[in-house]
Amino acid sequence: MSRSATALKRLIVGRPMSSGELGHTLLPKGIALPVFASDALSSMAYATQEILLVLALVGVAALSLVVPIAIAVALLLAIVIVSYRQIVRAYPGGGGAYVVAYENLGFTSGLAVGAALLLDYILTVSVSITAGGDAIVSAMPGLADQKVGLTLALIALVTLANLRGSKESGRIFAVPTYGFVVAIYILIITGLVKCVGGCPQAESAGEHLEPEAMLTAFVLLKAFAAGTTALTGVEAIAEGVPVFRFPQSKNAATTLGILGVLSISMFIGVSWLTDHTNVVYTEEAARTVVAQVAHAIFGGGPMFYVIQILTALILILAANTAYTGFPVLASILAKDKMMPRQFRNRGDRLVFSNGIVILAISASLLVVIFDANLNKLIQLYLVGVFLSFTLAQAGTVMRWRRTREPGWRKSAAINAFGGTVTGIVLVVVILTKFKTGAWIIILATPLVMFLMRAVYKHYTYVSDQLAHPDRKPLDRRPGNAHFVILVRRVDAAAARAVGFARATRSADISAVTFDAANHAPWRRLAPDIPLETLRTQGHDFLLTHLRERRASLPRNDFLTVMTPEVLAAEGWYEIIRHPGLHRLKAKLVKEPNIQVLDIPLLATDIGPGVDEAQEPARNHVVVLISAVHNAVLEAIEYAETLRPTDIRAVSFGLDPEETERLGDRWLEARIPHPLEIEESPYRDLGESVIRYIERFDPDGVNRVVTVVIPEFIVSKQRHQVLHGHTALIVKRRLLFENGVVVVSVPYHL
Repeated sequence: MSRSATALKRLIVGRPMSSGELGHTLLPKGIALPVFASDALSSMAYATQEILLVLALVGVAALSLVVPIAIAVALLLAIVIVSYRQIVRAYPGGGGAYVVAYENLGFTSGLAVGAALLLDYILTVSVSITAGGDAIVSAMPGLADQKVGLTLALIALVTLANLRGSKESGRIFAVPTYGFVVAIYILIITGLVKCVGGCPQAESAGEHLEPEAMLTAFVLLKAFAAGTTALTGVEAIAEGVPVFRFPQSKNAATTLGILGVLSISMFIGVSWLTDHTNVVYTEEAARTVVAQVAHAIFGGGPMFYVIQILTALILILAANTAYTGFPVLASILAKDKMMPRQFRNRGDRLVFSNGIVILAISASLLVVIFDANLNKLIQLYLVGVFLSFTLAQAGTVMRWRRTREPGWRKSAAINAFGGTVTGIVLVVVILTKFKTGAWIIILATPLVMFLMRAVYKHYTYVSDQLAHPDRKPLDRRPGNAHFVILVRRVDAAAARAVGFARATRSADISAVTFDAANHAPWRRLAPDIPLETLRTQGHDFLLTHLRERRASLPRNDFLTVMTPEVLAAEGWYEIIRHPGLHRLKAKLVKEPNIQVLDIPLLATDIGPGVDEAQEPARNHVVVLISAVHNAVLEAIEYAETLRPTDIRAVSFGLDPEETERLGDRWLEARIPHPLEIEESPYRDLGESVIRYIERFDPDGVNRVVTVVIPEFIVSKQRHQVLHGHTALIVKRRLLFENGVVVVSVPYHL
């Protein structure tokens, strides 16, 4: 990355944070509440409204049922809160409903919950920010034609805030979140006081509604299901337990309890005032239910506008819940091999930045596809929420029955009741919203499950291949090495290649070129190494030559292609100048049983005598490893054939648990070389490797550092996206380091 690009990134995202600072990014309860609960709290702005929309179909008389239905929803919310408090204590590693379903109901149930929650988080962002955009457009109608662009801009702002870190975004969002809570409580308390002498009436009070349906049990269930929007976002705290300060489970459970008290009291309070101010609400209404209640209670004074502003802000910031929940859940799914492993990587600010970016892109696509239309987007909502609620509580019941802890019968009964109710609500939501958009989520959920299962099968297949006993490398020693030098021109880099190859005392060394004019200078440089001219400069002729050469060698021998190159200057431009060579190296890596050794040389490092084929006195070989498997064992065997001064296996510990397991596996494998665990505090592997090899002070003439990179090559191109391009990143960073040679040792699956 160029200096200007780095400076811009630092300006937007902030300085990089070391892994040791992770503890400082954990959230106290005061900040965790606005981070995780903004979605659940924001639903208080429209949950009562959703109930009225259904009851309005029956007529004005049915609107009085809003309070009993709100109480029923509040009871369900309380049950879910209690259930999730138990979940966060039992599963302090996070994952919430997914982990509960996966461990207690099986693989398929875990897939279903994981897929449902991922989709729900994407919808949370698109719905919440679209709703906030609507509030802004309502205040400034001139922006109506720019609503899609405005919504996308708001998504970008929230994304950038979260890329700076959960703690920073929490501080930014704390003021409007707490402001909204305080404002609603002021509204409720003021309303209760004024209602002592007779409640003021809403502007819509007394409006006539023509009944379109009869009051039936199904209508009541539909109104109840509509009101359950008050439950959205509750699961986020259980998903993000690892983000809390220690003791994490206790703090998460406490935050859930606070959320429950706030949500239930605000929801019932707003519903009670809605009933007693006789609000009549339909889709054609100019003002929302909360706006009508606030206008009636405060008479349209300054407090009315304060509530409107804070409501718009909380609706926009409700998306922040998803920005915390989605990346954490994706990282847990990646750990279980159900998502690409890149989702486990933390960015500069110690957040799961890949998850944040993918969430923003997905939500933006939904906004564009549905033209930022809230009525269309909201129809997709709730299916995933109640699917996860139902399976989570069913899984919790199974856990109670298995563990039989003290009081398990009572706890199991609570979860069973809650699961039954949320299951009924799920059915009602599907039936009532199927035609208006829920069918999209009903189809999308199994599609995402299929993709997650495919990812799991691929990673399992890769693990099996890397550990397969029949593919364990044989014990190969120095006599098994063969080198082919690709001579594009006879220069200082070619001279270094000759010196390096000779120092290995390999079985044989040969060279190939596309230009016959290279023969004369080559005879002066390396008369003992035969040079063959290929008929054309096409890569296919070179590959054919190498395949024939490979076929003539014993199966257990190594054939290494050396690609010397002189670089005019450092930077991306130099790489772009020679795309053909880099494409060739990429093709060579994909060739079975061929190793690719790159010898780059900066023009500024060329001095007198450097164009002579001098053998380096010391060759320190560093094998980069992240696990112990067949690909690593083959890379170590290759390193042994180079006759190095010493061999060091190096791992840069990014995950303490994996690092500990790596050390155990290394000892079990009885590999006769030391394993060094190096720190990579800023999770920049390329920079960490450079810092490590600097201790050898390589100059390319007397001292060389050979970095051996084991690479496993997948058989299908589409599978490349499931693997991090670590090798490519390291090779790119080492390309301009003097005295450093990089070897790719491919292991084909």
